[in-house]
Amino acid sequence: MNDSTRGAAGELHQLTKGTKKHPNLTTNQGLPISDNQNSVTVGARGPALLEDFILREKITHFDHERIPERIVHARGAAAHGYFECTKPMAEVTKAAFLAEAGKRTDVFVRFSTVAGSKGSTDMARDVRGFATKFYTDEGNFDLVGNNIPVFFIQDAIKFPDLIHSVKPEPDRGFPQAASAHDTFWDFVSLTPESVHMLMWVMSDRAIPRSFRMMEGFGVHTFRLINGDGVSRLVKFHWRPKLGSFSVLWDEAVKISGADSDFLRRDLWEAISKGDYPEFELALQTFTEQEAEGWDFDVLDATKLVPEELAPLEVVGRMVLDRNPDNFFAETEQVAFCPSHVVPGIGFSNDPLLQGRLFSYLDTQLKRLGSPNFHEIAINRPRCPMANFQRDGHMRQTVNTGRVAYEPNSLGKESPRENPKLGYETFPEPVEGEKLRRRAETFADHYSQARLFWRSQTKVEQDHIVAAFTFELGKVDTPEIRERMVSHLRQVDEDLAKGVADGLALPELPKPFETDHPAHDVPESPALSIVGKAPKSVVGKKIGCLVTEGADGELLASLREAAEAEGATLEVIAPRRGGVRVAGGALVEADQALAGAPSVLFDCVAVIGSDQGIAALRDECAAVDFLRNAFCHLKVIGLDESGRALLEAAGLAGRSDAGVVALDRRDAGIAAFIDAAKEYRVWARVA
Repeated sequence: MNDSTRGAAGELHQLTKGTKKHPNLTTNQGLPISDNQNSVTVGARGPALLEDFILREKITHFDHERIPERIVHARGAAAHGYFECTKPMAEVTKAAFLAEAGKRTDVFVRFSTVAGSKGSTDMARDVRGFATKFYTDEGNFDLVGNNIPVFFIQDAIKFPDLIHSVKPEPDRGFPQAASAHDTFWDFVSLTPESVHMLMWVMSDRAIPRSFRMMEGFGVHTFRLINGDGVSRLVKFHWRPKLGSFSVLWDEAVKISGADSDFLRRDLWEAISKGDYPEFELALQTFTEQEAEGWDFDVLDATKLVPEELAPLEVVGRMVLDRNPDNFFAETEQVAFCPSHVVPGIGFSNDPLLQGRLFSYLDTQLKRLGSPNFHEIAINRPRCPMANFQRDGHMRQTVNTGRVAYEPNSLGKESPRENPKLGYETFPEPVEGEKLRRRAETFADHYSQARLFWRSQTKVEQDHIVAAFTFELGKVDTPEIRERMVSHLRQVDEDLAKGVADGLALPELPKPFETDHPAHDVPESPALSIVGKAPKSVVGKKIGCLVTEGADGELLASLREAAEAEGATLEVIAPRRGGVRVAGGALVEADQALAGAPSVLFDCVAVIGSDQGIAALRDECAAVDFLRNAFCHLKVIGLDESGRALLEAAGLAGRSDAGVVALDRRDAGIAAFIDAAKEYRVWARVA
């Protein structure tokens, strides 16, 4: 096979060939590897084969690299809850948990970052995991997804390489939980299929405001089968009831210093207060015939299905209403596997999904130390379970009787197959040669990246340019920076020029050579989170700086108005013990000013007295409280005394519609709440 016909392997050979002779890439047994980019499949779009010993060796070694911490998704937070079907879907799937309106199914959901260790910050720029375990009447169904609908790679055989590149560089052990270093950008700049995912990771999607305000996606194309054996393809979506919101990069950096547990604390506190996070489950369903008419391949995990082609259909809601009782026993020991499905749900031949079906189970065997990980309480099905599996490390079930095999005639009450209710694999016709080759329909790496870019608002596009500039600015190797900008020229010229200018490149690199340049596609407004953000303060947090002698009635009225709208107000005082407001009443503080910078809040207010504000004018924490809030485009409410602090912060002449006077009492409070519903004052950067 020559380079022109080898797909991804041939492309990579052209990218990386040089004058020096490289040693052969081999298996652990010394066998030279001819193609390290593609799994063995039946035909270019067929299922992966178990006989692919190179794939299995590579994935198995990767799965066993960490004990006991997860290799990826190590840092997580989780919650119990329930899923309620709101629209029966029996016409497309026989899955029982989707068969009846009002039917509730217990769930356990784990949110996570991907790249960092357990001790890393919540606010790293990273993909977020969104994994849901449904404890259905037919067994556990694990929907193991992310907060981004696409991924970096098309084939699971590349997953170890991807993660090795983004992890701390092995000779120096840093950076932690960061992609802004040479090895990551070297890998992705040599892997053109990553470009679409990079657009998402450099967007605000990678720094979410809250797990409660974050979309979730199943990433892959799955299969639904109804009771008549008819199949449709499906994409799974989680949509947060509160809407999707993110923080600014400067906020993320400062939040990491102020509270590295920001996201897990936010989830825990919301549930503790009874503000239960809620998500809609929506499905995109389509036939294989419909998919064949699209200009991308639905088996390619680096592609999404625009909602304009397949509208979302809401089929249920998920409510998270209970925090874990023990972090280790539940959040740490929960084991998700994409292969955990129920009747009515099946798989596609997506080569990334095919590898995950093997890899996750293998990982759990190593990480939890036993094939009996299903007996850990958080992993145990809530429905009856019976089989002939026995023994193994840490076995808890005490099986009785002499029969441990099937078929048998001695176990009169032992379990038997059930052809009527049991899981059946969809009889998909498959034919083709066994080969390592990427399908030609996977070859367009830039069109959907362009789709994403052009679907963003101007503000979001500016953030993407800034993110690429920051990340590539941390790369020491000039060739890597230039190579990445050459990819961006295939996406959009303004994007590439913005990044090149930010990096001060001496000249704009030539566009990356490709046989499949991007073609224009209609914009998809659903891909912008700023454009579709709901105008609401529900679930938001207001930080109110209060001084000695402040107007206690104004504070009480502001709190009442905020809570009436579904927001939370926290009192911040110079000291944790609180302050005495006008009249002498003690108002207890939720936080002290030194430990509660404005980055921890969605909007801020200052209610003080002339004397109390005067005491804060020379304190950096107080001045930065307003200065950062203004720079982070937050709504600011000020009483008459508080305006003196705005002056001390150097912002007296920069007042705008987002700086609201609270001394007008009820009208001022109403104006503050109304302004805060916009979340950011984007006009400040217009």
